[in-house]
Formats: sequence, C-alpha cells, structure tokens
Amino acid sequence: MANNLLNTQSLYLRKHANNPINWYSWGEEALNKAKTHDKPIFLSIGYSSCHWCTVMEGEAFSDSTIADYLNEHFIAIKVDREERPDLDSIYMIALQMMTGQGGWPLNIFLSPDDLIPFYGGTYFPIQPSYGRVGFKQILESINDFYHQKKDNLEALKTEIFKNLQNNGVTSPSDDSELTLTLLNQGIENISKIIARNDYNSPRFPMIPYANITLQSSIIDVQNHSLATQRGIDLANGGIYDHVGGGFHRYTVDATWTVPHFEKMLYDNGLIIEFLANLWSSNEEKNPQFKIACEGTLNWLKREMTSNQGYFYASQDADNFTNINDIEPEEGDFYIWHYLDLKTILSSEELIDIIDTFMITEIGNFEGKNVLQKHPDKSINDNVKNALEKLFTIRYGEKSSSLNQFNPAKNNEEAKSINWAGRIPPVTDTKMILAWNSLMISGLARCYGVFGNEEYLNLAEKATNFILNHQWKNNRLYRLNYDGDISILAQAEDYSFFLKALLDLAENSPSHSEFYLNNAIKVQQEFDLYCYDNDKGGYYNNAQDNIADLLIREKSYLDNATPSPNGIAIANLVRLSLLTDNLEYLEKAEKTLKLFQEIMEKSSVSCPSLFSALNWYFHGKSVKTTPEIKQQLQQKYLPVTTYKITPHLPVNSVGIVCDKMSCFEPATDITQLLNQLSK
Repeated sequence: MANNLLNTQSLYLRKHANNPINWYSWGEEALNKAKTHDKPIFLSIGYSSCHWCTVMEGEAFSDSTIADYLNEHFIAIKVDREERPDLDSIYMIALQMMTGQGGWPLNIFLSPDDLIPFYGGTYFPIQPSYGRVGFKQILESINDFYHQKKDNLEALKTEIFKNLQNNGVTSPSDDSELTLTLLNQGIENISKIIARNDYNSPRFPMIPYANITLQSSIIDVQNHSLATQRGIDLANGGIYDHVGGGFHRYTVDATWTVPHFEKMLYDNGLIIEFLANLWSSNEEKNPQFKIACEGTLNWLKREMTSNQGYFYASQDADNFTNINDIEPEEGDFYIWHYLDLKTILSSEELIDIIDTFMITEIGNFEGKNVLQKHPDKSINDNVKNALEKLFTIRYGEKSSSLNQFNPAKNNEEAKSINWAGRIPPVTDTKMILAWNSLMISGLARCYGVFGNEEYLNLAEKATNFILNHQWKNNRLYRLNYDGDISILAQAEDYSFFLKALLDLAENSPSHSEFYLNNAIKVQQEFDLYCYDNDKGGYYNNAQDNIADLLIREKSYLDNATPSPNGIAIANLVRLSLLTDNLEYLEKAEKTLKLFQEIMEKSSVSCPSLFSALNWYFHGKSVKTTPEIKQQLQQKYLPVTTYKITPHLPVNSVGIVCDKMSCFEPATDITQLLNQLSK
C-alpha cells in the first residue's frame, strides 16, 4: 500500500512511496502532526542517484518491523536535498557537529516543537553490522531518550542550537581591512589540498579548490603543475566515461580508477569549465582535455537535454543487468569483461586498447574493467574504433546516428522499455536552476576557448528556457518538473545563474548586452530578497521564505559545488567592472569582510571566497573590439571582463581598467596582455 509520497514530483521521494513507513513530505501537515502528538521527527534526507540512499530504501525502510515501530513512535519525513538544499545544509552542519562527519542518506531526529536536532547519522543497517548499531535499536533508544530524559534532551538541544547559530560567521569590525596577505596565505593553504596524496582516500574533483589553484598559477609555476595534474587525473581516470562521455561523481580509490558511477550535472559543468581553462593556460595543449570536453558535450546532448532545452539533474549509479533482476547493479552499464572485449574487438583493436587503457584479464572492479587511460598514451584510430564498438554494444546504435537517447525516468521504465543495448541507469529529469547554471557556464567557457558553436547553442537554449519559464510573478524559481515550476530560488540558484549570464555576456558574439541586462535584473531580485543590508552577505533563502527553517543561514563553505556567497561576491565585482557602478563593489567588499575571520581561520573550507577575493584585488575590464576579445578569450585571463567598445582611441586595440583607474590605450595585443598581467 502506497504512502503519502506516491504523488510527489520528486523521483527520490517517489522511490519510497511503497515503503511500509508512513512517510510524509516536509510541510505543514507533518510538522503540525508531530507537534500535536508530541512525537519526535525522523527526518531522512537524500537524493535520487545516491547509492547508499537506495540501499537503505531497500533494506531498513522496507522492513515491516522497523516500519511498525517508526510509525507508532515517530513522524517520518522524507526530503529530497536537491529540492531543499537549505534544509539539507542546516541539518548536515548539525550532523557534522554531532558526529564529526556527514554524508547521505542524512538521517536525523528533531524535536517537534522547535525542529532542533538531537541525534543523527547516515546509513543505518537493519541489524548491527559494519561497526554500526541496528536501526531498530537506535529507534528504541531515541524514543526512550526523548520521552524519559527531558532535562538531558533540553540541555543537548540548547548546546546544538547555540552552535548552529554561531556557525563561524561574526560581524566584521569597523577597522578590518582586506589584504593581499590574506589572499596569498589562503591560496597557499588551499593548493596543499590539491597537492595532498592520501593513498587510501577516495578522489573527488574538488573543482573550487582546483580553480583557485589554477588562478594563482599565473605567478606560481608549482601551482600550475598541481592544477594541470588534477586535469590529467580527471580526463584520463576512470572518473571519466571514455565510451559515452561525461564524468562520474568520484572514485572510491586514490588512483582515480573505479568511480562511484552516478553522473551529476553540476560536476560535469564545473569540470568542463576547469578543463577549458586548463587548455587555455597551457602553451602545450593536452588533447585529452579537449576530448573529455567534447565527450561530455556529446553525452549532454544525447542523454541530458530535454526537448525544451534545459538539462536533467543526474543519472543513477546503478542499473539493471536484465529485466528479471530485483535490484540494480552498481556500474554495470559502464564496465567491461575482458572476454567480452576479446569477442567484440579485432585483435589489433584489442592490443591497442590494452596498451592505451588499464585493462587486465582479472579486471579492476568485481572481475570487470573500468576504462582508465594511461596519461602518456594517445588515442589512435584503432582505439577510436574500439571505443565506438563498445559504444554500440552499450547503446545499441552507433554514436554518429544516436542523436537522442531517451531516459528511463524510473525503475519500471528501465525494465519495461525494449533497449537496443544495455539497460541504462535511471535519469532524474527535473530541472534544477543552480545546476543548469553551472553547466551553462561550462559550455560558455568551452565555446570561448574551443570555438565550437555547439557549446554556445546548448548554453543559450537552456538560458532562454530559464528566462522564459522560471520566472513567475517577478520571482525566480528553482525547479521545473516537466513544465511545472516549484520552490522559490535560493542563493545558489541566484548566484550561479548570475555567473552563467555574465559568462554568456562575455562569450556570446552577438547577445552580450542581452545577457548583461538580464544579469542586472537577477542581481536586483537577489539583493532584494536575500542580501543582508546590515552585515553583508546573502542568506540562503529569501526573506519571505523562511517560516519552516530552524535558522537563516549564509552559506560560505565549498562542497561539491561552490559556495553561493563566494560566487555572489565575484559576480558583484564583475558587474562593477562591466557597469562602472561602485555600489556592486561596495556590497562585494562588505560581504568579504563579513567572512574575513572565517577566511583567516579556516581557509581550506572556502576556496570560492578566495577566488572572489582575487577578483576584488586583481579584477580588470578590457574595452576592446570583437576581434581582440575573441583572441583574449582563448587565453587564460581568470579575473578579466570584456566590454565591446565601438569608439576606441585612434590606433589602439583596447583599454584595460581596474576598479577605479585605467591604463593608457594599448596599441597592440602584446601591450594589452602586459597590462592585464600587472
């Protein structure tokens, strides 16, 4: 019998619709019921492509004994973190305070009267295992603690709430000054994170860290090597899908070999922007960077773009091996048995693909092979032919003719469609504004560097969808489910979309003014609803959308995606340079000072704030012609904006300006580049 989640729009929530648990969505009904019946709230947060979320759904959340106890003593609420990143952020910080670590599924218990958390964890097994207590035992202990130990509960809640309120951000002092010393020390600390080689740790892209390391490489050759190595690892490793294109979430090992197989839109947008920047920063071009960007472009067009032009959110890590399977297998869509390779490929192709990729008879993942390229090997014609044959096996059609691979939107579709190749993972087809924006930025930068108009066409089509469909009653919305908009935009939606519009303004050859004017419009709305005029900084939520929040948070930490405030500050500096409006610069400075103490004490937690500080100190604008602008875009000039100016001084090619002054007009591009490097 289905529960309350059956008719929700979220794919993640609907995956739990047939659990015996009486799940509720986060909302007034569930919160009032918990308060009325004095039952603690069991809040479980995850997302569609999360592997351990799927595991727990099939285990503990499907267990009737656990469900009976949970239904009697708790109010169980499910939240899709991709719908409500604000809730996820608050309770993830709380979990990290309690346990020293976090992750998904995020399972946490709240007091019903004030929504303060008092116990939490991630994956809970049915029975004690993996050094973890069984879920039923946890529920019994929590129920007893909540009802029988009220004094201890109140003391614990008071401490947790105080820590959440004081989460590192203090009011800036009137005499605080931003310094280059702060910037340089932060870059030094952050670059050590990219350099770190923990031999037993998983490998994540960590693009915000790689970005500031690359930005500093203009004056630090060692940091350029660190950033380049990160690009090499990404473009050659098993984290990249060498057959179908696109990047997986991370690798479970320290050698960039075996990925956690889900593909997230945000990772792919961030990574292709980084690789395009790397390509432009190197005199000697690494062909694999361009290959990985083009492969990701093809994957995006084929599997992740709706007919309306927006991009889907993610693809699962798991897929069914055949239609009779009860549960999907992790990564089966992507991996290759050695004997299958011998059957599929010619002897010459097999020899060359083994020489180019790390392929063995015993495999590197459960007896099969994840393709990881040797960095010093190039992809010759035999290897191209081999990869094309593997593509045809996987998809049932040649890449040259497969323009659109329609997604399986749930497990039922995955098992019922007659696929020509392998059964694919489920695709979460919702549109998330923040993630679409990261991809638009990546595509815009790839167009600026590589000149392939397909990048620009996809970016502009997605942007036009957002401009035309995600505004309602003069408010920007975060989500779109097959034409239905949902959830008011949050800080990451505003800041990432602003960046995307500014990136398009600088890379579009014919619509720069259009995108800049829309960026100004979005900034006005962002300032109106989220900016703190008193202390500076942007709240995660609009002032009229905070009724169900424990605290009103200003996010500054970088996780898989950049911090909204870091991107917002950089946007303000860019707008100031593009419009000569110093009010933007004042907001940027005020917000940087708000987070100054955090940057001094915990630089490695907030690389995007340091990227913004770099813009603040070193940002420049170039007034120039379309032809010179195109040449400059193909170079790596990370804190530069461009303004097309029809009336330059005679015999000049451009004028470089910083915050409040300009250099003499440059008479050639060499002089222009010298001025930009100062």
